[in-house]
Amino acid sequence: MSTKKEFWFVVGSQHLYGEEALAEVKEHAQTMTDALNESGALPYQIVLQELAVDSDKITTIMKEVNYRDEVAGVITWMHTFSPGKMWIHGTKLLQKPLLHFVTQFNESIPWETIDMDFMNLNQAAHGDREYGYINARLNKQNKVVVGYWERPEVRQQIADWMDVAVAYNESFNIKVARFGDNMRHVGVTEGDKIEAQIQFGWRVDYFGIGDLVQYVNAVTEEEVEALFAEYENLYEFDYGNYSKKDWEASVKVQASYEIAIKRFLDEGGYNAFTSNFEDLYGMKQLPGLAVQRLMEQGYGFAGEGDWKTAALDRLLKVMSNNQSTGFMEDYTYELAAGSESVLQSHMLEVDPSLANNRPKIVVSPLSMGNAEDPARLVFDGKEGDGVVVSMADFGTHYKLLINEISAFEPTVPAPNLPVARVMWEIKPSFQDGVKTWIENGGGHHTVVSLNLSTDQIIMYAKLVDLEYVVIK
Repeated sequence: MSTKKEFWFVVGSQHLYGEEALAEVKEHAQTMTDALNESGALPYQIVLQELAVDSDKITTIMKEVNYRDEVAGVITWMHTFSPGKMWIHGTKLLQKPLLHFVTQFNESIPWETIDMDFMNLNQAAHGDREYGYINARLNKQNKVVVGYWERPEVRQQIADWMDVAVAYNESFNIKVARFGDNMRHVGVTEGDKIEAQIQFGWRVDYFGIGDLVQYVNAVTEEEVEALFAEYENLYEFDYGNYSKKDWEASVKVQASYEIAIKRFLDEGGYNAFTSNFEDLYGMKQLPGLAVQRLMEQGYGFAGEGDWKTAALDRLLKVMSNNQSTGFMEDYTYELAAGSESVLQSHMLEVDPSLANNRPKIVVSPLSMGNAEDPARLVFDGKEGDGVVVSMADFGTHYKLLINEISAFEPTVPAPNLPVARVMWEIKPSFQDGVKTWIENGGGHHTVVSLNLSTDQIIMYAKLVDLEYVVIK
């Protein structure tokens, strides 16, 4: 994931209190900027701008923010009372995420020395209301973080927002390559691609499977052998009932697919993709191990041509810095009283960023697709609290389903299950969570993250004017 992003720190004041006061405001702002950048708490650097003392200055700054690709958003702080009207034009023009930082330079009121000069200079409590009113009236959907700027929990809130802001900007760069169409007769994989590009910035392009086969055929034996050697260092090899020769031949098919798909995506500027087991003409296997490896590298993916989930996967991977986040599918319920949970998996493609143990490569038959036995990574999932998210197209609008979950490590072996498995409990309860999800049209294809919070997903939904339902 790219880290070449920065956030501009814009401090509000005015000329009313004189140049001496403005010099002190700038000194305070520089001290805060340096301390925040040096703290190690923020994933991206903040860059202090000229003081926002009038409408022209604010407008110039906001125009520049829109223009600069490296600037992911704006953090504003009302050090003194900053008249709200002068923020209107610049704020209306701003097209990137905005965080209103409600803080002040001093943690406590200096009762022994406080005078009107101090009161006039340190008017955040006054200025925040004036500025906040304008943002609310403009419906900016900005984030508000409240608290003293040196506190770790306050800095963490800023860091969480920064990750969302970077993902919001990246959303307009998401390009999905669909290898084949979506699965026949399946409803939730359908969707309005034009509306998705208008609302979220996602570009979705179709390619016949033959376009990918050409890339597969161009992969050299030397390239495959080099990647296979990498597999030997990373994974356990489980030959099962196959001869070593047949097993390695199957795995090397997947190695050729990994090389070919990555090359195709990178040459076309794509960062997400789909496959479909019903569309494999010219392919020996359904890509399994290859897809898992690419997801682990940060590419978004979903099966059966589900481009919405593939794009969502890429988005949340950016937001989470690709930590414990990936494509998932509801498979089988555990309904024993007191142990209700859901087995999450897929026919092959479970993201290794969710692995709790060292994966092993397994070759096993796959009834879908009528192709050769494909290789895949098998592992058990991590434990931890997180969110599972699904995007649904209702024809008139998109809807985001957000369910809080608690993942746990499986304790019972599954020696005959040749796929990775992730287990989680649904909040607030199995019955209520599943019922609410289904009543609201949540799909079986999802993206799960044990790194992100509900609040972060909501931040993004508000930025793109996306209806959302929270189940927790």
